[in-house]
Amino acid sequence: MTPNPQHITAELRAWIVAQAAAGQAPQALVESMVKSGWQEEVALLALQKVLSEHLAREAARAEQASLPPAVPVPGPALRDSPLYLDAGDRRVHVLQAMTDPRLVLFGNLLGDDECEALIALARPRMSRSLTVATNERGEAPNDDRTSSGMFFERGECELVARIEARIARLVHWPVENGEGLQILRYAPGAQYRPHYDYFDPHEPGTAAILRRGGQRVATLIIYLCEPDQGGATTFPDVHLEITPKRGNAVFFSYERPDPSTFTLHGGAPVTAGEKWIATKWLREREFI
Repeated sequence: MTPNPQHITAELRAWIVAQAAAGQAPQALVESMVKSGWQEEVALLALQKVLSEHLAREAARAEQASLPPAVPVPGPALRDSPLYLDAGDRRVHVLQAMTDPRLVLFGNLLGDDECEALIALARPRMSRSLTVATNERGEAPNDDRTSSGMFFERGECELVARIEARIARLVHWPVENGEGLQILRYAPGAQYRPHYDYFDPHEPGTAAILRRGGQRVATLIIYLCEPDQGGATTFPDVHLEITPKRGNAVFFSYERPDPSTFTLHGGAPVTAGEKWIATKWLREREFI
């Protein structure tokens, strides 16, 4: 070991890790460092620092290795921190962006007339909302979700097709990789408790669901009607609340079906008025 008292060099760090891996006792390492010019107390602190950092890195590597593999995900072009994005037929505002989770709040994604038209088209077709039940290979009511809703077929009408094309251009993901647009209505007291949108890979019904287009990799929630009170979209892991401003939308992606994406989210209870949203889920491949 080259003497270099009181300073943790890369060479010293590598030497400590190698000696510890070979089974050398900590006291023997401290004695060697003292012979090289280190003060004993400082040598002991340096040894503890190097070994604790090494163990933390190894633990992180082990955790990373146990995660599902990451996949490409949709996302807007934010490299130059733009204030606005071109969505083809509309100029969309970038109101907020986060890296972890990968989340963007858009403004002016839909106009008031488009919000009203979607609600009018959906209203006669609303029924109790279901959730995908991967353990049952189908959809089922869920006490965590107390809204009513309906699905449009992809490209079902001119309005839906136009909005889908706008979303595809905005987040750089093919229209055909999107599920049908879902419209949800939350009356007073209705909520959706925190959940993940990806399909749990450990559930028995997930394999069948993935055959329709792979995993979900991103979510876009568009606010169509503002409640008088309540109804925020919450992200508990990062202590974030998005207020349901009409025409705005929150987008978030998840590169693997795992809680490490910090995409746990929910719809807080509406306490006055009603909230309407449109949700677009994006898949890895063409959704059929």
